[in-house]
Amino acid sequence: MSRKPFIAGNWKMHNTVEESVNLIEGLKAAKNKNNADIMVAPSFTSINAVVKASVGTGFKVAAQDCFYEDKGAFTSQISPVQVKGAGATHVILGHSERRSLFGDTDEILNKKVAAALKHGLVVVFCVGETLDQRESGKTEEVIKGQLVNGLKGFTAEQLKDMVVAYEPVWAIGTGKTATPEQAQETHKAIRAVLAEMFGKDFADAVRILYGGSVKADNVDAIMAKEDVDGVLVGGQALIAEKFVRIIDYN
Repeated sequence: MSRKPFIAGNWKMHNTVEESVNLIEGLKAAKNKNNADIMVAPSFTSINAVVKASVGTGFKVAAQDCFYEDKGAFTSQISPVQVKGAGATHVILGHSERRSLFGDTDEILNKKVAAALKHGLVVVFCVGETLDQRESGKTEEVIKGQLVNGLKGFTAEQLKDMVVAYEPVWAIGTGKTATPEQAQETHKAIRAVLAEMFGKDFADAVRILYGGSVKADNVDAIMAKEDVDGVLVGGQALIAEKFVRIIDYN
């Protein structure tokens, strides 16, 4: 099956509104020769400005997280209703920084996925293992648990547009990168778990991204792997010419 490539940039806690708009202007240089879906995830404060700056580009705009209630006394939280109202169509859930720094458990993420789907947001669901877990041979066990518990109770139809992102925690912002072979092996394992959960047709169709120190000089080798359908980029997504090169990978 031919899956459409998906190239995503997670801007994390970077860029003012002005800087975000300027970055979008720089990304317009991409030729998108691979006909990929291109997604950017700015800070909440920049979502609406980025949506407006992206008109005519085809870029998809995502929130980096959302809460699981529509509204209420939840100081500092952003609801899926607000995300959608700002113009975003996608939301990243389960990023390793949300899991490790802010206590997002599988149970919390399950509620966030439900809230996002309720309001028609496309979920980019992140999974990944720590260095200790990989070195003790628990990579597949950990990732299976994150998928089974985080996506519990949903149907293949509900999740048909979902994108999965595999991000080995030990390779995020460290300069270490899983080898293309390691990425392929884990993506294949993720697809097998999704086949168990939702059927082979679903697993064959779902796009699985690799995230973890993706750079302009390693994206070609990563994207060459059969089960790697795209990348979730951190630092180099903040540099227009670098991210343009990643979008236009060979």
